[in-house]
Amino acid sequence: MPHSYDYRKLRGRIKEKFGTQAEFSKRLGISEVSVSNKLNNVVDWGQEEMEHAISVLDIPESDIHAYFFTHIVEKSSTV
Repeated sequence: MPHSYDYRKLRGRIKEKFGTQAEFSKRLGISEVSVSNKLNNVVDWGQEEMEHAISVLDIPESDIHAYFFTHIVEKSSTV
């Protein structure tokens, strides 16, 4: 089963550093649609893309997991 990641923290960092996903995508050299697909778990981040994003967003090595590998926690219903 594929994993879905919670990119809320990453989205916040993008907004903080670049203002918009469009500006962030220009800096990465990939399309805005591609960035959107990655942030919406449609396609996975490639290793080089992730490394470039970490660099341009100035994400400390100790925080990489929180930005890219936090799983979405599904709420279970209780009866």
